[in-house]
Amino acid sequence: MESAVQWNKLGRIFCASGEYPWMLSHAANPVAEWLHDNIFRIYFSSRDAGRRAHIGYVDIDINEPQVILAVSDAPVIAPGKVGAFDDSGTSMGCIVHHEGRRYLYYLGWNLGVTVPWRNTIGLAISEAPDAPFVKVSRVPVMDRHEVDPFTISYPSVIVDDGVWRMWYGSNLSWGTGKQEEMNHLFKYAESDDGRVWRRDGAIALHFKDETEYAMSKPSVVKDVGVYRMWYSYRGLAYKIGYAESPDGISWVRRDELVGIGPSESGWDADAICYPCVFDHGGGRYMLYNGGRYGDSGFGLAKLEGCDKNAR
Repeated sequence: MESAVQWNKLGRIFCASGEYPWMLSHAANPVAEWLHDNIFRIYFSSRDAGRRAHIGYVDIDINEPQVILAVSDAPVIAPGKVGAFDDSGTSMGCIVHHEGRRYLYYLGWNLGVTVPWRNTIGLAISEAPDAPFVKVSRVPVMDRHEVDPFTISYPSVIVDDGVWRMWYGSNLSWGTGKQEEMNHLFKYAESDDGRVWRRDGAIALHFKDETEYAMSKPSVVKDVGVYRMWYSYRGLAYKIGYAESPDGISWVRRDELVGIGPSESGWDADAICYPCVFDHGGGRYMLYNGGRYGDSGFGLAKLEGCDKNAR
């Protein structure tokens, strides 16, 4: 990938607007799951009156994405009991299909006192294509750790030659409690079963300069001979970045090649963030949010002239 590509924006697809008490606003962190033919289920995080995130979905035809075919009438994953790691909200992470099961990784939220929040990663499993997702435990599958002592965030998981590989966010420090004083970067973990994870704390991707302070929601795709990552990064406002790696461990930022940015006006003019990149029918697509953490909904873009194995 030696020259910049271009993503053609197909428009805003959905934003919650009071469909249900748990879906009053937002459609953040969109993630695509292929159902059949050209039909996709798009999972996202919406908020209730207490601003707690719940995971729901809409179904779309990828060829007519702005026609909503179905909206979930109950949360796929709801917040946990008071005191649990996910009692303040559940945000969408990623979905992995493996040996007939579906693994849904999500972010559990705890609100803090000395810091704004503490995040850990939970897991729910569906035993069949039409079976509900059930939380595997009342505790996280990826909790705070000696190498991740503060808070961890949005995972991107793939099964690669029998090894489960995760790229996730980790906060290296907090300031005096303000969000803008966080220091949030990507790290890497491996697993044999998708539940017990090994990690050494090595940073996968670094800031370019002192104006940046957070990266979030990586989306990793393995092509022939190269791993590709799309992600959010921010200083004043979120942008979508791009990086490449020969092995999924050592990454080089190539943000100048990302091929997508905020629009001149409209729902995604302030910022763009939280990408999810997936392939279908020889094309490559990106779901993404506009500014303000998904309160303006999510949109869809398609890569111009895509050959997913040789960009």
